[in-house]
Amino acid sequence: MAKVTITASLKEQVFKRFKAESERIFLQMKSLEDRPHRGKAVGNVAGIVLKEIKYEKFRLYFITDGHVLKFGTEDELAALLIKFVRMSEKKSKQKNIDEIKNILISIGFESI
Repeated sequence: MAKVTITASLKEQVFKRFKAESERIFLQMKSLEDRPHRGKAVGNVAGIVLKEIKYEKFRLYFITDGHVLKFGTEDELAALLIKFVRMSEKKSKQKNIDEIKNILISIGFESI
């Protein structure tokens, strides 16, 4: 079972925007613990995979180790860390993907 974490700023943003519905969104995020392959890959930076899941017209972005996700054993998948980092509407999707990639590159991951 993978471990899902959510950044504090994203938690605030979800609570602020969705209020009572936020519990359903967090349950959808936590469902990745049991099914870590879920989500659509939208980018890759040095083996770190950027994926998204949809909730209505919103996209929730998370990062994880692409090598473990693709080739990992059951034990490796159990130790996998999935971190939700950002949320956007569909109209600003590409801008957010590029920002996340730039952040990953700036903290030391080389672009492939």
